[in-house]
Amino acid sequence: MEYDNQLQRIKNGSGFIAALDQSGGSTPKALENYGISGDEYENDEAMFDLVHEMRARIMTCDCFDNERVLGAILFEDTMERDVNGKSTANYLWEDKQIVPFLKVDKGLAEQMSGVQVMKPMPNLDLLLDKAKNYPIFGTKMRSVIYEPNVDGIELVVQQQFDVAKQIISKGLMPIVEPEVNIDSAQKHDCEVLLKTNILRNLERLNDEQQVMLKLTLPEEAGFYQELVDHPKVLKVVALSGGYSRTDACAKLKQNPGMIASFSRAFTEGLSKQQSDEEFADTINTSIEEIYQASKV
Repeated sequence: MEYDNQLQRIKNGSGFIAALDQSGGSTPKALENYGISGDEYENDEAMFDLVHEMRARIMTCDCFDNERVLGAILFEDTMERDVNGKSTANYLWEDKQIVPFLKVDKGLAEQMSGVQVMKPMPNLDLLLDKAKNYPIFGTKMRSVIYEPNVDGIELVVQQQFDVAKQIISKGLMPIVEPEVNIDSAQKHDCEVLLKTNILRNLERLNDEQQVMLKLTLPEEAGFYQELVDHPKVLKVVALSGGYSRTDACAKLKQNPGMIASFSRAFTEGLSKQQSDEEFADTINTSIEEIYQASKV
């Protein structure tokens, strides 16, 4: 029942998905952007304490509401921590009616064939079982594409869909995220190969299987419309990928049917030093801008 309610919310609700899933590698940069330098914490534990404070500050803001925010992607550490006396996922779903997702990948392997596939995930089943103890609806996993290498892109998409099927078998909704690097000299060529491979893999899913897609905003407006309309795709969400919020929102508006799932662009302008009022105003501005771009 919980899953079905969440499914309907993602399928029919308006809004965007906030990506609050920075992990070990990306957390220092996220904290630096938030006004906390590396010499202000001694170890990973202290670092994760600080980033959870930032996330909790965002999530408990009145403006972080279900009228504009459909879902939020969490890091495993965040899922196991509390917000307002409840586990983060329970707080989001029960108190806010915001659908929680979990980042499940373990980072990227070394670059080869113009791509970075995901590192092995030997304990994925255990993590998915743990997620089922919370009201987690789905998962997210990221690979990166740099060059239009046929074999490399095929490898990325195949790995993503193989893992997606494992996630579906556990009763969760996978977000497949084969990011195309925004600085790729041949970005559109990468996107052409990527779309072809995604369509091929979607056709291999059975009628009961469905995925979400998280894709870099394309060079050509409306380029992923075929994926947006595909019956085996619940939702296509866009990553900001290093674009500023203004640029990311402008590009998103050119792609009807896609909604935002921004990370850096979402938290842009936030600072630990801000008063609660300043913080709330900043995050509200961000939420409204991204929400409007996702409505198109």
